[in-house]
Amino acid sequence: MDLAPGTVIVLALILAAEFVNGWTDAPNAIATVVSTRVLSPSRALLMASFFNLLGTMSGTAVAATIGTGIVRPDVISIYTVGAAMVGIVIWSTLAWYYGLPTSESHALVAGLTGAALATAGPQAVLWSGWQKVLLGIVFSSFLGFLSALFLMSGIYRLFQRQTASSVRSVFGRLQVLSAAFMAFSHGSNDGQKFIGAFTLVLVLGGALPRFAVPLWVILLCGLVMAMGTAVGGWRIVRTMGLRLTKLEPVQGFAAETAAAATIELATRLGVPLSTTHTISTAIMGVGATRRLSAVRWGVTRDIVVAWVLTFPVCGLVAWTVAHLAKAVF
Repeated sequence: MDLAPGTVIVLALILAAEFVNGWTDAPNAIATVVSTRVLSPSRALLMASFFNLLGTMSGTAVAATIGTGIVRPDVISIYTVGAAMVGIVIWSTLAWYYGLPTSESHALVAGLTGAALATAGPQAVLWSGWQKVLLGIVFSSFLGFLSALFLMSGIYRLFQRQTASSVRSVFGRLQVLSAAFMAFSHGSNDGQKFIGAFTLVLVLGGALPRFAVPLWVILLCGLVMAMGTAVGGWRIVRTMGLRLTKLEPVQGFAAETAAAATIELATRLGVPLSTTHTISTAIMGVGATRRLSAVRWGVTRDIVVAWVLTFPVCGLVAWTVAHLAKAVF
């Protein structure tokens, strides 16, 4: 495969963003199972990496949405995508430093949109794709919270006559399955997004005649994401699993199951959503079943602020870098 130097640089930027995605997003899949001490961090990491990879191979609907449904491929260049990646890497690294989980989904969409506006103006943006993004926000925020709240309430009713030790024993085993499900769903939705961007650049660079995701791209992006999780995931695990609310295995099981089911539903509809938002709101939902004060709302506020800032910051950085690239190239 003969690629121009510019294409190689942009592909490297996408892999850098995928690596950062492993820092800040993939750890969400194992945060609860580590915090409840059901699995050690090393075992949880190996399991998450394996099921993340399986998830990325389960379909390409979300990759197609990112690659062809957010901006018009016919009016942008590889440098448009590269500018979006710069915005993601800068913002996500800053958030990771402070231990805040960010949404790479929103960062990617905002970055692509900002860069496309700088490259070709409003005509480059496919607003129909943004409808799916907005639907994903509803899925991740409200459906994640409510499904976890109802699932946890149902479990409490079913096991109210059981001793705490027996409940912990049962859900300690079940949480391994729910963590695997969460990791699989993360790969099926979030892992596909950068696969979509990578494939888009291959098309723009002339390496592919049309948008069709090659297997080697799936494997490469999945591996890079797993490496990012191994290098820097613990900061996010600590915020999600230890600081947001105190979790027992039963709460971890409910949060992971509710979040994973929500993510899988969105994936099959081709809706890119934030796995960070989904697991965060699910953890809040299980915490709220005990009492509202069980959730550390100060930590929640910091996470929400990071979410809100993701759109304008990534969009502005990508817009600026795209303007510079346009002037240079």
